[in-house]
Amino acid sequence: MSMPFYVSPEQVMKDKADYARKAITRIRSGVVLACDAGILFVAPNPSRALRKFSELYDRIAFAAVGRYNEFESLRKAGVRYADMTGYTYDRRDVTARGLADWYAQVLGALFTDSPKPYEVEIVVAEVGKSADDDQIYRIIFDGSVAEEHQGFVVMGGQADRVAEVLKARYQPGLSLTDAMGLTIAALAVQNDGNTADAITADQLEAALLDRSRTLRAFRRLSGARLDALLQEARGKAAAEGSGESASAAAEEPGEAGDAGGDGGSAN
Repeated sequence: MSMPFYVSPEQVMKDKADYARKAITRIRSGVVLACDAGILFVAPNPSRALRKFSELYDRIAFAAVGRYNEFESLRKAGVRYADMTGYTYDRRDVTARGLADWYAQVLGALFTDSPKPYEVEIVVAEVGKSADDDQIYRIIFDGSVAEEHQGFVVMGGQADRVAEVLKARYQPGLSLTDAMGLTIAALAVQNDGNTADAITADQLEAALLDRSRTLRAFRRLSGARLDALLQEARGKAAAEGSGESASAAAEEPGEAGDAGGDGGSAN
């Protein structure tokens, strides 16, 4: 009788993690970013039927990248869990932290027990009455969960490159227009482009957890609203770029005049 082929548990876990990680890096990144209006969700997605962002509960939203059928099953299960918790106890007992913990347990069990891990990376976000009360949790394929304190998170794809742009330019309290402009500029890095013109409204899926709403805070940004927001963001970015160029040009003659004055004094 032949002996079964042995693979160490460490190697099995490593192979699963490598498989899921490579699959997620092949997709396009998505961004979740806090601003003064609430929490903004933006990702490249030409489909108008297959959504990456959805409402989970009153002020809680779900974002995901990866294999659609897998994260869609997680979304539906999360909605059922939130509804059951709110019905059994109280609506205030449904929190982003509780849902993040639940998703971490589900994904951790799937990663350990299933031959193939889920190829997903998800975010659970809850908008508060103020920016200090916002909660953003990132859960990856193996069940690891992390609370994001920097005000934004990048999911999947070339996350490191997109995050570099956000780290350099993000500031707490950005307006919705500024937040959209920054997000588009960061996502454009994936296209090897230097401007936000690399991405159009038809290529985007966008949503907002609106801080001003009292109960159901989730709303989609699409159609004319998204077009107007992108135009505002690009117009503001262009104006700021022109202002910086004008300031630099105005400084140059002064510097040259100073140099000439110094030369005359030396004589």
